[in-house]
Amino acid sequence: MDASRETIAPLLLGWYDAHARTLPWRAPPGTPPPDPYRVWLSEVMLQQTTVAAVAPRFARFVGRWPDVAALAAAEEAEVLAEWAGLGYYRRARLLHACAREVAARGGRFPATEAELRALPGLGDYTAAAIAAIAFGQPATVVDANVERVVARLFALRTPLPAGKAVIRAAAARLTPAQRSGDFAQAMMDLGATLCSPRAPACMACPLAAACAARAGGDPASYPSKAPRTARPERRGRAFWIARDGMVWLVQRPATGMLGGMRALPDNGWTARADGTAPPPLAGPWHLAGAVDHVFTHCRLTLELAVYTGSDWASLPAEGQWWPLVQLAKAGLPSLYVKAAALAGRDGEK
Repeated sequence: MDASRETIAPLLLGWYDAHARTLPWRAPPGTPPPDPYRVWLSEVMLQQTTVAAVAPRFARFVGRWPDVAALAAAEEAEVLAEWAGLGYYRRARLLHACAREVAARGGRFPATEAELRALPGLGDYTAAAIAAIAFGQPATVVDANVERVVARLFALRTPLPAGKAVIRAAAARLTPAQRSGDFAQAMMDLGATLCSPRAPACMACPLAAACAARAGGDPASYPSKAPRTARPERRGRAFWIARDGMVWLVQRPATGMLGGMRALPDNGWTARADGTAPPPLAGPWHLAGAVDHVFTHCRLTLELAVYTGSDWASLPAEGQWWPLVQLAKAGLPSLYVKAAALAGRDGEK
């Protein structure tokens, strides 16, 4: 069987009609497309985050901000706090900026890929996904799952990331003019459920007869990937300053890692360098331990120093006292949640 649009699209859509995953942002196969707001929100959340992690957070978001106008009217700090734990916090800032731009346009998302790419935070993938799923445009949607399916279907050996262009061109040859949104989601579902990275379930795959990698006997070896470079190791220190049931928090700069988030004060660590800045108070301090955290660009070991003095007047003006009993509502990034847990254990000693 040849891997052409005429053969692949009907097979895959038939499989999707019977086996589509039920997800809170989706419309059932063959039904009118879902609200573009829900498609956009889910696609931004799903970037480098699992479906299992996103599903409950998506429900919370749409419960709090049911449409783009409501999200646009929210304070950025509220959006960042609600995003806490999903990682890649620049996405949340761009999400809010995009909501405000769409609201300024009358609350309607544009329907074409080109117009969607012009919105804040929307790259080629997200624009194509919204165009196909929400507006039925014949757009080619390629995420990591689709890359894997297409690389195996055509036995494409160019290593990623250089092979992305080759894979996208092959995927474009398969995208049908009709039901392009269902087709995109079917490709994603196939990669997420059957055409898995390490143990593809070829016997159950609707495209098995057309798959060149299966015919070659080693589908799990696709797609090829260039060797990873080791993440650099960085060290930093965060500072725990507490009094009368309150803890001192700061807001990180809008640009850079964890930009705009509430956090514990720290010594200025970055992905490029260890932290070297002095603590916000002269001392006394003692170390409560350290936590490890993996970012895209580095591995960080963050020590936690606990302040045991009482010179509160010397604190810098930029910051706020936050009730310890409401710390979960501060929206701290997970790195600082782990550091705060160290302070709690230290206080129990």
